[in-house]
Amino acid sequence: MTLTSLTVKLFADGADLAGIAEYYQKPYIAGLTTNPTLMRKAGIDDYERFSRQALEIVRTKPISLEVFSDDFPEMRRQALKIHGWAPNVYVKIPVTNTRGESSAELVAELSRTGVKVNVTAVLTLDQVRIMAGALSRDVPSVVSVFAGRAADAGVDPEPLMISAKQEVAHLPGCELLWASVREVFNIYQAERCGAHIVTVTHDILAKAAKQGGRPLESVSLDTVKMFRDDAVKAGYTL
Repeated sequence: MTLTSLTVKLFADGADLAGIAEYYQKPYIAGLTTNPTLMRKAGIDDYERFSRQALEIVRTKPISLEVFSDDFPEMRRQALKIHGWAPNVYVKIPVTNTRGESSAELVAELSRTGVKVNVTAVLTLDQVRIMAGALSRDVPSVVSVFAGRAADAGVDPEPLMISAKQEVAHLPGCELLWASVREVFNIYQAERCGAHIVTVTHDILAKAAKQGGRPLESVSLDTVKMFRDDAVKAGYTL
């Protein structure tokens, strides 16, 4: 199965403008996301300037931009400001602040007032259930379950995602997102368990475009050739 034949929507996840521009043009990319960690790694030092530059590129497809305050009133102010930048913006709100306090009340307020919320850093079914109760039926929204991080903790993410989809099924405008992809196979897992969206970093997207759907015999032969070429280049003898 190739990227163009998937049902799940692919969102490119990154913070370099060149990569954003490249993937925005790809027909198989349905949207884009970023976050403060990716921005910091990319050397971004001006949040608003970068975001507005990204929005000059991403004019029609949805793009998620995240608040970064730990204080709910300030989160609200940031969310409303970000929301006002463009109609295709989804505002990422973390499921809790750093003290573990739920953001459900803020999510409910923003969603009721027409802000397209992307609830991020969700890891448990209880968190999905709480946020599904907070989001408006009438406003588009996303619940981002960090399936990759669940797998890192030794938890099978597929049953979690299947149950999470049931929890948001009563919200016609809510999409379940498989986040924190670690490898190409995660894209196909997201497809298999019925997630609406999967976010994929630019490096894994490049690998998926090259390798996704290839016959394993071809991959095997390439691997054999790699081992042989490296042995020759190294000048190994016995």
